[in-house]
Amino acid sequence: MIDLVLRAGRGIRWYMTTLMGDTAYATYVAHHHRVHPDEEPMTERQFWRQKMDDQDRNPGARCC
Repeated sequence: MIDLVLRAGRGIRWYMTTLMGDTAYATYVAHHHRVHPDEEPMTERQFWRQKMDDQDRNPGARCC
């Protein structure tokens, strides 16, 4: 029973951090190293600036 609760807790944590974008930069860096191993990835600041600019240009289904 405790294992089930712990697994559910980890699943909820994963969902919330992914939903909120907490892992977006780490995901980008891992992808960048896989696809473009000879190029330096953007800094975290550059990444978030570009992401915010993209969202401003293409708001999609955003509520705000």
